Amino acid sequence: MKKLIFAILTVLFSLSNAQINRGTIYVSGQLNYSKEENKENLHYNEQNFQIIPTVGVFVAPNLVLGTGLGYKYSKRDYFQTYNNESFFTTIDYTGKTNTIVIAPFVRKYWNLSDNLYIFGQLEVPMEFGKLNQEADVLNVSEMYGIYDLQKLSIERKYTSIGIHIKPGFDYFLNKNWSLEATLGEFGYKEIKYKDVDDDYSRNYNFGLNLSSVTFGVKYILAK
Repeated sequence: MKKLIFAILTVLFSLSNAQINRGTIYVSGQLNYSKEENKENLHYNEQNFQIIPTVGVFVAPNLVLGTGLGYKYSKRDYFQTYNNESFFTTIDYTGKTNTIVIAPFVRKYWNLSDNLYIFGQLEVPMEFGKLNQEADVLNVSEMYGIYDLQKLSIERKYTSIGIHIKPGFDYFLNKNWSLEATLGEFGYKEIKYKDVDDDYSRNYNFGLNLSSVTFGVKYILAK
């Protein structure tokens, strides 16, 4: 038992022995674009774009405070048709979301080898966005002589705040560049919508997401 305790203490000491100096600054970020199409029954099209630059400062050896500040955009279109014996209905929908993102975080590093570190990160992402939805709904009935076109438009503002915990690895290629990966995410997110009549509604999300794996490159301003 004494040997086991000594071995554990030795490992813990070695993990905290190598340090990244206070005052070191790094620059990173996220840049993503995706597009999905379905031209069969629904004629569905979705596009997503985000750019979130990130800056971190080592305020103590192996301890980082930082924030991300960026922009997210999404657009979703679909055209759908409904038929029965007497009516023919089509829906032409477009939804757009524009969002400002602020994501302060704290990150703690532990050294595994000369260039390899593990880290744990606590992040508090906040979003301030606007959702615009437009739809043309056409109802046609030759049997009853009906032709009705409705144009619908809704604008909703929303805010969200979350708490995310992420583990990861950071490999330093040299004094100015490193490669990092985060593996999974555990957290909570609350979304608050402001409706047309100034009422508010809330959605909550809490859980573990093991499929959230990210890779990135950092530029380090070594002190």
